[in-house]
Amino acid sequence: MSTGPHQHRSECPTGADVHDTCRMAVQRHGSALIGLSRSIHAEPELSFVEHRSAGKLTELLAAQGFHVRTGVAGLDTAFTADYGSGEFVVGLCAEYDALPEIGHACGHNIIAAAAVGAGLALADVAGELGLTVRVIGTPAEETGGGKVLMLEHGVFDDVAVALLVHPGTEDVCTPRSLAITDLEVRYTGRAAHAAAAPELGVNAADALTVAQVGIGLLRQHLEQHQMVHGIVTAGGTAPNIVPASTTAVYNLRAADCDSLQRLENRIRACFEAGATATGCGHEVVQVSPVYAELACDEWLSEAYRTAITGLGRKPLGRAVAREWVIGSTDMGNVSHEVPAVHPTIAVECGTAVNHQAEFAAACASASADRAVLDGALAIAETAVAAAMDGEQRARLLAALRRRSESGVRRSSKAYCASGGVT
Repeated sequence: MSTGPHQHRSECPTGADVHDTCRMAVQRHGSALIGLSRSIHAEPELSFVEHRSAGKLTELLAAQGFHVRTGVAGLDTAFTADYGSGEFVVGLCAEYDALPEIGHACGHNIIAAAAVGAGLALADVAGELGLTVRVIGTPAEETGGGKVLMLEHGVFDDVAVALLVHPGTEDVCTPRSLAITDLEVRYTGRAAHAAAAPELGVNAADALTVAQVGIGLLRQHLEQHQMVHGIVTAGGTAPNIVPASTTAVYNLRAADCDSLQRLENRIRACFEAGATATGCGHEVVQVSPVYAELACDEWLSEAYRTAITGLGRKPLGRAVAREWVIGSTDMGNVSHEVPAVHPTIAVECGTAVNHQAEFAAACASASADRAVLDGALAIAETAVAAAMDGEQRARLLAALRRRSESGVRRSSKAYCASGGVT
């Protein structure tokens, strides 16, 4: 692989040398990283069509000597960018998809730029530390499960650690995520004139209403951390036509995949009740791969805590952090296979939270720029800490060998036994 233009100073670097090198690299590339974040933010793109965003990332990395592969895992907007040839492969996950209508309201522009920044920092020490630095461009986190698909296609097979930093309202080293599955229910009835011959109609909207009532009544019996939220995506065309078809999309979340499966079974029963009560046909389609809950590596999370605290930030305490729910992420699946971290880094956003337009605005601010640089350096230093600690390096490489020897690569259904299409 290319060694690029970077200069390495010592065959046996000290910890201070390595950390100084990483810090100076982030400073040197700071303007480019902030510009990258702002540029992605200005042109938001939805899941699987993030062509401009992926191109901006790969262009910058290629210019710095990274070996870039595009279209990996059969996904047009997925990529890998490698630097170095060491046995210790550091995977730096970049997300860059946006949300419909409200753009980068989850701050994936910051995630992407921080991943590139960490990659550039680690490239300057890759030779000394025996690293392969891999920036992994992972599309479709908001919906579609890009990381799950890339995991199934072997993109993470040789990765020793996988790192990602996500913007949020607080600095949280070990946030909690929920397992999630996305289901679309489709009801099929029969159209008729709503006034002249209503008795000839089979009302698909009524089927959906019955299902919604069932789900509403079920809410009082949900387990802790189980959640159900959905929208009607098609409910009929005119009030004087009995609706022949309706569809709705539901997110189901739970503390873990076992609880998620129990929830899914009950929601599917509500869907079936709607069909039974009205005489409609119905099918349930899994829209995206199942996302597992996060299971991040404790040692790596503590290394990140040390790094981010050293930058003047004050992360939440450990006990509070473990109950800090951030929603759901396909990084959860990666964390079950590869030792990983997924901390959040605070952006000044007033009373706004992720997935609000106000948070999107905050993700192109001076505070967001600082988050890019701090996040890049903190995850780079986390990787450095693991690579330079003999015991931890051995542990992580041994885990990688066990994965490789097993030859087992789990699909999303291995985490949660989804029912698929019915």
